[in-house]
Amino acid sequence: MELRHLRYFVTVAEAGSLSGAAEKLFISQPPLSTQIKQLEHEIGTPLFIRQSRGILLTAAGTRFLKEAKEILEHSERAKALARQADNPRGGLIRIGFVPSASHTVLPRFMKQLRRQRPEIEVIVRELVTAEQLLALDENRIDVGIARPSASARYHAWVAQQINDPLCLAIPSNHPLSQHKAIKLEAAAEESFVFFTRFRAHTYYDQIIGLCTDAGFSPRISCEASTIYGVLDLVSSELGIAIVPASSVLLATENVTIRVIENPTRRSEMALIQAPGNQDPLIYDASTCMKKVFEELVKDRDQKIG
Repeated sequence: MELRHLRYFVTVAEAGSLSGAAEKLFISQPPLSTQIKQLEHEIGTPLFIRQSRGILLTAAGTRFLKEAKEILEHSERAKALARQADNPRGGLIRIGFVPSASHTVLPRFMKQLRRQRPEIEVIVRELVTAEQLLALDENRIDVGIARPSASARYHAWVAQQINDPLCLAIPSNHPLSQHKAIKLEAAAEESFVFFTRFRAHTYYDQIIGLCTDAGFSPRISCEASTIYGVLDLVSSELGIAIVPASSVLLATENVTIRVIENPTRRSEMALIQAPGNQDPLIYDASTCMKKVFEELVKDRDQKIG
């Protein structure tokens, strides 16, 4: 068993499909499927249940996923610490990030952090907020780019934060796009594009709750595991979507982002850390994120208008 087998397995488990994982890994699907089957043969038990609409973890797969993630994290940390030995003035910071931050906040944050502290080693992991809280508690990450709920604040310190309100992403030729702000109940009869619940269950449930507050249950036409995937499906006129306002920075000309009038649910983006962690690198990360959030809000609000 090699590290690449574990990496393939974790990517498939997180993507929820072989095709999605192959895309993330930049390989074709047949070789990936072969590698997974070889891993299952070596372990001696199935790790996935194959279905027509994707794959699910078996009980053995669920247990193996936790261990595989830890092995990969230890491997990355070992490599970073080895490199750090040749650069004693450097340091190591481990960053978790929610999927919705991968194309908006994370690239800006990494650029700012590299500019301010070019000598440090950085390890990043895609983790939903609940996974970040656990990783902070177990000292597997140092900071997280998260969307914390009220209860999450009892388990982590919020170092920096912005309001990133929920908006509607609509095909630009849709009648609703003519309005600057939209009451959510006006979209009750529309088909919706949702984030896959497997990857972002808290966010998924938040959107369901928002629609319920508006007096309807959303008709979900399709799902995607990334914000780009959601926006692409909206662009293809397969439905409308409820997305963070920062998504406007990724939207193409075929997608219009509109404010929801008087939303009943808040959506925030934050940099979180373990309580009491006084590592100077975390302070530097916080100052970097402050600048990033300020720039992002300015760019976002200008584009939404």
